[in-house]
Amino acid sequence: MTLTELKYIVAVAREKHFGHAADACHVSQPTLSVAIKKLEEELDLKLFERSASEVTVTPLGALIVRQAQSVLEQAAAIKEIAKRGKDPLAGPLTLGVIYTIGPYLLPELVRHSIAHTPQMPLMLQENFTVRLLEMLRTGEIDCAILAESFPDTGLAIAPLYDEPFMAAVPSTHALASKKSVTVAELKNETMLLLGTGHCFRDHVLAVCPEFARFASDAEGIRKSFEGSSLETIKHMVAAGMGVTLVPRLSVPRDALLTTQRRRRKSDETHIRYLPINEGDAGPPPMRRVVLTWRRSFTRHAATTALHQAILACELPGVMRLA
Repeated sequence: MTLTELKYIVAVAREKHFGHAADACHVSQPTLSVAIKKLEEELDLKLFERSASEVTVTPLGALIVRQAQSVLEQAAAIKEIAKRGKDPLAGPLTLGVIYTIGPYLLPELVRHSIAHTPQMPLMLQENFTVRLLEMLRTGEIDCAILAESFPDTGLAIAPLYDEPFMAAVPSTHALASKKSVTVAELKNETMLLLGTGHCFRDHVLAVCPEFARFASDAEGIRKSFEGSSLETIKHMVAAGMGVTLVPRLSVPRDALLTTQRRRRKSDETHIRYLPINEGDAGPPPMRRVVLTWRRSFTRHAATTALHQAILACELPGVMRLA
């Protein structure tokens, strides 16, 4: 058994395709296949079920792949120990971010990273929570910025901030003249939702289960009330198609200035962003954003530096969690 063979089985489990795994490992497919077959013979068990359409990991194979990932990380830790004597932050850090956080946090985070830890460039991956958790488990990414809650996978978690939601309504809407709204006032509105797979969609539905009538299994025009991104949803709000909830960091800074000054910003005159009061429905809705990584990940200085960099960013309207 060699580290190379372990690397190959982890790649196949991740790619679910021998050819793609071979490409990822920069070897020919026959070379990879022969190595995996040799390992299977040595272990006297089948690691993968092969079919014409896909490759799946056997139940016992999944346990071995997980252990192989841990062994590879421990082997990489030997190199990391050697590097720490020179620079504990040396080398890129692969960071996953969900779609409803990336566009609003990453610009300043990347600037901060370039200025303070240029030896640790951030390699960024935007995706859904479920996919990022899978990528964490398989080692495709080192850490991720997610919104709770998500399935407990034995990951290390560092809370970053609590972020309130705001209501976004057309500027011509009856609610636009108010200083704030309650959840009860929104329940009878046409709610624009993100598509299935976005955790923020689930957060909105948790606040107002009534909005599920606009879910993807609805019929006719209601299906068109789903958008692929928060920015798309905002355009739909500006067009008067309905209202939505957005996380605080996604609200443009100019949109919260006085009405007089906002008039100069033509792209923001069609949307009014309103705080959500407690009303009769409990505390205002919000989400907790966290940094998470595998407990076996050995670059502790890197995750600490990233954690500090995120909290050093300008995060208007959120509550930082030390």
